Amino acid sequence: MTDEAKRQNRDGKLPGGRSRRDFVAMSLAAGLAAVAGSASNSEPSITESDVNVPTPDGICDAVFIHPKMGSHPGVLIWHDSPGLRPAMRELGRRIAGEGYSTLVPNLFYRAARAPVFDASFDYANNPADREKYRRITAPFFAPGASERDAVAYIAFLDAQRQVNKKKRIGTHGYCLGGPYVMRTAAAAPDRVGAGASFHGGFLVTDKPSSPHLLAPKIKARLYFAIASDDDKREPEVKNRLKEAFAAAHVRAEIEVYPNALHGWCVPDSGAADNRADAERAWSKLVALYKQAL
Repeated sequence: MTDEAKRQNRDGKLPGGRSRRDFVAMSLAAGLAAVAGSASNSEPSITESDVNVPTPDGICDAVFIHPKMGSHPGVLIWHDSPGLRPAMRELGRRIAGEGYSTLVPNLFYRAARAPVFDASFDYANNPADREKYRRITAPFFAPGASERDAVAYIAFLDAQRQVNKKKRIGTHGYCLGGPYVMRTAAAAPDRVGAGASFHGGFLVTDKPSSPHLLAPKIKARLYFAIASDDDKREPEVKNRLKEAFAAAHVRAEIEVYPNALHGWCVPDSGAADNRADAERAWSKLVALYKQAL
């Protein structure tokens, strides 16, 4: 089992402390709430469609969400461990509503189409489900896989008429997806203008493949929002990030949220009741994109 997978399933739970059964139920509720909210408006301002994105490793199922009119900067979202589900679509709709053409891919497409985990999934108590999780996530964690994906996702965005190719692309990720913001910025340095990680895991490791070591290849502006419990467990991460970006002359802000727990930015997380800090993190993301894209 990879280090990333271990982190996502510490104590047999998902980010925010909920079981997989909990997150599926909450995801469905979030999706229904979002649909109800859209239905209350006479004319939604954004368009959402399921798409298939060709990659070197196969076909990735994804959702593409964009304003109804015009072309806009592209945004790529890297989801967290539970995968592409209503909560991630909700976050995609929200950033699209700010004026961005947004792609939210199923990062586990090599193993299964989304939704990957259903309501019966029980990582904590079912050994067969734990093995299923390892099997599904392993291809994504393979060396070089995410970089190939990132280039393919950017190519897809650039092929869409709703994406303004004169503007640079933004990318942000949650938990499992956090480090892949750096990998994306390094894989396409002349295309990616901004990136943000929210309670990202394994941003800094002692391996030669650690994401923070990619700093010399990055030209984007970056923002890192770190949960208090993550910082308590790994207090050196923020400092090593700062050192790496300073040495590479990368404009980066690294911020610890003292009252926020891991997962607080994702609507169906157990930590999502901290709305004040979630909204603050969101405002930082929007400000970053407005300034850098």
